[in-house]
Amino acid sequence: MKKYKTPILLFAIFEIIAISLWLATGNLFFLLNFTYIGLCIGVGSALQAAGKKYAREFVQFGVGAYMLVFLGLICRENMQIEGFWYYLLSGVFGAGVLHYLIAKIFGPLLFGRGWCGYCCWTAMILDLLPYKQPQGPRKKIGYIRYIVFALSLILVLLLFHFGKATKQTMFMIFLVGNLLYYVVGILLAIAFKDNRAFCKYICPITVFLKPMSYYSWLRVRCDEEKCIQCGKCLEVCPMDVEVNKDSRDRINATECILCNKCKKVCPVKALK
Repeated sequence: MKKYKTPILLFAIFEIIAISLWLATGNLFFLLNFTYIGLCIGVGSALQAAGKKYAREFVQFGVGAYMLVFLGLICRENMQIEGFWYYLLSGVFGAGVLHYLIAKIFGPLLFGRGWCGYCCWTAMILDLLPYKQPQGPRKKIGYIRYIVFALSLILVLLLFHFGKATKQTMFMIFLVGNLLYYVVGILLAIAFKDNRAFCKYICPITVFLKPMSYYSWLRVRCDEEKCIQCGKCLEVCPMDVEVNKDSRDRINATECILCNKCKKVCPVKALK
């Protein structure tokens, strides 16, 4: 049962959130929403611990498709960063704000960039492309994410200034924004031969994720005494993380999406 400790803990955390929000607000949606997400993550993590091949993809589509289709398209909630700015500036502590607080602002203290590896509906599609291992060195254009981050806030501020900040407008931005993310993500993947190029250089959400994930409790650890420096983990890492070192200051330390590909190829089981 020791290998299932993390899946059980992750499910328990989401269930505590689900019950607490339900009792605090009286809204059954929070109980069902976070229980479902926690169940997907818990089951997927357990399948991964058991060595099942498509465990991570199970979580990606279970959570990512639910958030995109049900919360986004059916419930018409803008779950993108513009939606967060909109609700924050409106003073509405709703689903969009909760989503960001739990998954992208404070949650990474517990599970790092797990959102990127297991729940993101953009990466859910990009990971289906054939460029699963980066074909070249990381490009020095990560600053673009900060520009996109700033532009998203400026856009919402302008909408409020001109009286156009409505739920209908935000829903249209959600539709256009998602389409744009997919197009740009696919084109970048093809151009750089790297499925995760969008995540590395463009995605504005990483501005929230990176600082907190540096201190993440859940992270890939390396027993450097066991490590034989074969480099296999570095070859398969989709995010160019210096996995064969244990220091939090390793290269691209805050980029790890906990996909665990490195663990699977390590011949001496130095990664935990």
